[in-house]
Amino acid sequence: MRNFLTAALLINLAFITTGCAQTRDGTWAEVGGQRFRIDVADTDELRERGLMFRREMAADQGMLFIHDDMAPIAYWMKNTYIPLDILYFDDKMKLVSAQLNVPPCGEQAQCPVYPSAGPAKYVLEINAGLAEQLKLKVGNPLKSNAIKPVE
Repeated sequence: MRNFLTAALLINLAFITTGCAQTRDGTWAEVGGQRFRIDVADTDELRERGLMFRREMAADQGMLFIHDDMAPIAYWMKNTYIPLDILYFDDKMKLVSAQLNVPPCGEQAQCPVYPSAGPAKYVLEINAGLAEQLKLKVGNPLKSNAIKPVE
């Protein structure tokens, strides 16, 4: 019994200390008519970690970053190994800009920065090339059950 409790504690501690984004069953984001299963990064720690260290992501998966305020946002790909499309949305959940086919930076000392073209509040990262396949354009709406409607 003691070994079981020790193992359970270690596994629990590993999950707590990794800082992984919150995976909530059934959490989704939709853009361009495509629904993605998403991880949510809605704290400073989770936003900083993002998709770091992941080696693959299914075509129907993504990560939604929820920022506290509307502001110009810049992302980088340090310790990221998946090429991505980075989609920036405003507080009305409309696409304001995109950085497409962003290459991974891995463990390089210097990584480029990929800014939004205007103030944004939400960022959806999906596999590179999907935004082009979906023919996304500025103004396209984002829908997600992870975002609470503004009252």
